[in-house]
Amino acid sequence: MQELEPFYRWRDKYVAEEDPRSPFYGVNHESMEYTTTVYNYYIHPDWDNMGSHTLYLKILFADYRKHFAIIELIGEWNDAIENDIMTLRREVIDPLFDQGIYKFILIAENVLNFHSSEKDYYEEWYENVSDENGWIVCLNMPEATQHDFRKLKLNYFVELKEMHDWRKYLPDGVFTLIDNELKKRLAF
Repeated sequence: MQELEPFYRWRDKYVAEEDPRSPFYGVNHESMEYTTTVYNYYIHPDWDNMGSHTLYLKILFADYRKHFAIIELIGEWNDAIENDIMTLRREVIDPLFDQGIYKFILIAENVLNFHSSEKDYYEEWYENVSDENGWIVCLNMPEATQHDFRKLKLNYFVELKEMHDWRKYLPDGVFTLIDNELKKRLAF
């Protein structure tokens, strides 16, 4: 896991640590010491800690004019014990929402497990973004990880999508592809 770095190709366009509107503004990632673990495996020091012991992330891009953010996740999404959705909402999503972000792309291909609990935080998040004509999309969550997510019907609030070639696009391209698809679907 220590070799899994956050996607870095867009760093010339956006760096969360340099964005005064980001919840991670001012965070220093200069140290290359591997001190953070998930499942006793060290993870790369560039991942941001939102307050969970099992789920880490990196805001890859935020566009306040177009109201979207792309967030990459790594680890175990554990709502049953860690209440990761509450932590994610309070520490990352709500501050971004307060800055005008209401379209969220979560890249979950490095989320190894998902353990569900209640769906209240998901439902509330969905209602908040829906009021602004927004949405929440989770890209590339592994099939096995999706089991509990679908079992609790969280995919009603957070749409699960496959887009394995997302890295070949610029952030605006990823957003436009998803946004256009969702607009077409909603038009029907």
